[in-house]
Amino acid sequence: MKYLSLLLLLPFAAFAQKAPKPYGPLPTKGQLQWQETGMYCIIHFGPTTYMNKEWGYGNEGAAVVNPTEFSAMQIVGAAKAGGFKGIVVVAKHHDGFCLWPTKTTDYNISKSPYKNGKGDIVGEYRAACNKLGMKMGVYCSPWDRNSALYGSPDYVTKVYRAQLKELYTKYGPLFMSWHDGANGGDGYYGGANEVRKIDRSTYYGWEQTWGITRKLQPNAAIFGDVGPDVRWVGNERGQAGETCWATYTPHAPEEGKKPGNGYVKDQEGTEGHRDGKYWMPAECDVSLRPGWFYHPTQDDSVKTPATLLNLYYQSVGRGASLDLGLSPDKRGLLNDHDVASLKAFGDVVKNTFAVNLAKGAKLTASNTRSGDKVKFTAANLLDNDRYSYWATDDKVKTPELLISLPKAKTFNVIRLRENTKLGQRVEEVQFDAWVDGQWKQIAMATSIGGNRLIRLPEDVTTTKVRLRVTKSPVCVALSDLGLFKEAPLAN
Repeated sequence: MKYLSLLLLLPFAAFAQKAPKPYGPLPTKGQLQWQETGMYCIIHFGPTTYMNKEWGYGNEGAAVVNPTEFSAMQIVGAAKAGGFKGIVVVAKHHDGFCLWPTKTTDYNISKSPYKNGKGDIVGEYRAACNKLGMKMGVYCSPWDRNSALYGSPDYVTKVYRAQLKELYTKYGPLFMSWHDGANGGDGYYGGANEVRKIDRSTYYGWEQTWGITRKLQPNAAIFGDVGPDVRWVGNERGQAGETCWATYTPHAPEEGKKPGNGYVKDQEGTEGHRDGKYWMPAECDVSLRPGWFYHPTQDDSVKTPATLLNLYYQSVGRGASLDLGLSPDKRGLLNDHDVASLKAFGDVVKNTFAVNLAKGAKLTASNTRSGDKVKFTAANLLDNDRYSYWATDDKVKTPELLISLPKAKTFNVIRLRENTKLGQRVEEVQFDAWVDGQWKQIAMATSIGGNRLIRLPEDVTTTKVRLRVTKSPVCVALSDLGLFKEAPLAN
């Protein structure tokens, strides 16, 4: 009898099909959390603010930093009103001034008049993020134009890495460990006033330096020109490529130099590599103002909400992230122009994506993965789980999906996502709408990944939409589908 039961189960066991096999490189937990964050702000403030410069030389003196009204709550609150989910604090820029009371250098906030030497601006940002439910990351510049040790091994081991350990120990949890490629050049260097050049691919010992992040903040995504978790998009315009792969292979250092961690070629960082060896999605950095630090002459040059909205579609809408630079003034506050632009932008994004017009639609798939059809059903595209998904049989790589709306709806934005826990799979999709008794193609897109937003040139009113996957090397694993009507911008 026992053998008969086993035989009866065999046909079902043979028929049952497991989840699709992952395709290509896969994201880590920290990278997934970074993708879900979508938008965050990097905040520049320090001696450079008071010197009306973009890069400080390192000789400005701690006494120049004395914000009379500094409010982390105002700054973080303005970012939150803009729809941003986190901030990256520039805890130390190239001038070497530290916004926390560090033990590694006297060039820090405790040597300034701010709060009579008892201030801790990084700590105030941490408290504001905790109160407002915002994520926090830090950027501690590897280049230090103030340190007399810069250029020697002692700087890396006794100063820079010690600063990272202080920040990662005292101000977590962090969602990002942020780095950039500005390394070496002229500086004060403790009074030497000279040029010091380093090999950025080897000097900092990145593997060991990144190991500090891995140990102390294991879920923080590390951003830099060369990753290893998030790559630079290759420009400071806030724009990813129309095609933007989450996978990338960094280039080796220049010919004749020792192998290091590679680097991003600007134009290639914009699109990524379809056959990239690593999951290394792009960050699109751009400042709200023309400069990264505050300049009074730029008060009338703050990016408008409409410009920010365009950048949103060109970054977050292409599977990347948007990292927007904020610049507190000498008071330690964001200017009213900045606050107003952020608020209007945040409102239009929130209102646009408040209602998915595809909710309640009947979804008819040309194929659903055999076995557990409930687990792999197309209905998963309309739930609130970012990682539940519609999957097809392994051999079905170009399926179609009919979205039958309960009544005619008008939309001009389409959202599509993949379950990136299974990799970036789809290479091209097309959308059709039933208009005047026939199918009319309304959109196409290439890379999908963690998020794809297609902004249509005009409104579409229809009762039926058709999704066609036209190119994919493997079966699909699509997790989200949305139809939205872009909200009007406030005057």
